[in-house]
Amino acid sequence: MNSPIYYSKKIKFFIIFYTIVYLVIIVIIPLSSIFFKSSELNLEKFFSIAFNLRSLYAYKLSFLSSLFSAFINSIFGLITAWVLVRYDFLGKKFFDTIIDFPIALPTAVAGLTFGNLYSKEGEMGKLLGFQISYTPIAVVIVLTFVSLPFVVRSIQPVLEDMDLELEQAAASLGANPIQTFFYVTLPYLFPAWLTGFILSFARGIGEYGSVIFVSGNIPYFTEISPLLVVMRLEQFDYAGASAIALVLLTFSFCLLVLLNILENWTKIK
Repeated sequence: MNSPIYYSKKIKFFIIFYTIVYLVIIVIIPLSSIFFKSSELNLEKFFSIAFNLRSLYAYKLSFLSSLFSAFINSIFGLITAWVLVRYDFLGKKFFDTIIDFPIALPTAVAGLTFGNLYSKEGEMGKLLGFQISYTPIAVVIVLTFVSLPFVVRSIQPVLEDMDLELEQAAASLGANPIQTFFYVTLPYLFPAWLTGFILSFARGIGEYGSVIFVSGNIPYFTEISPLLVVMRLEQFDYAGASAIALVLLTFSFCLLVLLNILENWTKIK
C-alpha cells in the first residue's frame, strides 16, 4: 500500500503543476502576446508610435497624475487606516466597508459622478466657482478615488498586528507621541506603506474607465496613455496599440521589481 507521504507528495506535485499551468494561461500568454504583436513593427515604426510627441504627453499625464494621487493616498490613507484601527466611533464599520467601494464600483460610474460633480454646473463646480472637470486636476482626483483602497488595506492589517508594547516602551523612555510615531510606529509600517504607495501608483497608470469621463481627452493636455491604446484598437492597429501597451507594461513591471527590492531591503534593515 502507498503511504500517506507518497500521496501528499503526489498531491503537492499536481497542485504545483496546475497552478503553473493556470498562471501561464491566464497571465504569461496574454502578456507575451503584447511582445509578439509589437514585434511586427520595425524599430523605427515602434518608436514613432510609442514615443511620438502625443504619446509622450499622454505618458506624462498618466505618470504624474498617478504619482500625485499615490502621494495623496500615502498620507491620507495612512491617517484613515490609523483612525479605523486605533479609534472607536459611531459608524466605524460603515466607513471601514466603503473603503473598498472604489474597487467594487464600475469605473465608468465613478467617472460620470466626478465629471458631473466638478463640472461648471455641478455642485462642487458651483461651490468653487470654477470648473475642474476636463483638467489634469480632475484626473488626479479620480485616480485618488480609485486607488485609495490599496494604501489603506496594505497598512491596516499590519497596524492591527502591531504590538502596542513597542509604543508603550518608547513612551516610558520619555518619547513624546510624535517621536514615538516617527521612530517606532512609522518604521514598523514602512514596508506596508511602501507597498500601498506603489500599488496605488501602478493602479493609476492603468486606469481608463473613470478618467475618460472627467479628462475631456484633449490631445497634448488631458489625454491619458490607455486611451491611445483604445484609439489604436478602434482603428484595428493592433501592432500600434501593442507598442504603447508594451511601454506601460514595462513600466509597471519595473515598479513591481522595485517594490520587491525595497521590501527585501527593509526586511534586511
